[in-house]
Amino acid sequence: MKKFFSEFKEFISRGDVMNLAVGVIIGSAFQAIVNSLVKDIVSPVIGLFANTNFDNLMIKVGDVEIKYGSFLTALINFIIMAFIIFLIVKAVNNLTNAIIKKEEKSPTTKKCPFCCSTIDVNAKRCPHCTSSLE
Repeated sequence: MKKFFSEFKEFISRGDVMNLAVGVIIGSAFQAIVNSLVKDIVSPVIGLFANTNFDNLMIKVGDVEIKYGSFLTALINFIIMAFIIFLIVKAVNNLTNAIIKKEEKSPTTKKCPFCCSTIDVNAKRCPHCTSSLE
């Protein structure tokens, strides 16, 4: 039993498990933000244009109510959430690419025109051949 708890402690203290836990917690908080955006802002705007609340739409078959309006609402919410997440991921990717391109634009090394060795871009003299550089 002691070995079991020791293995469990080792499993929990791994970096991957901690990263996963942090990801799940942040994902849960992000889900609350997106749900609020859809429920409190986007859905009422759609309701203004559609002039109806889809949640109340249903078909009655005998004694059974088939609430297809709730399904339509859930489907619309999913599409809106997926679109919002797409926009956020696209913005983060564009920002990351802009940072990477900016880092790529400023080289840190250059070649000595005399001995063709790689030197620092700010060097005034080549450390290999001691030639004076402009």
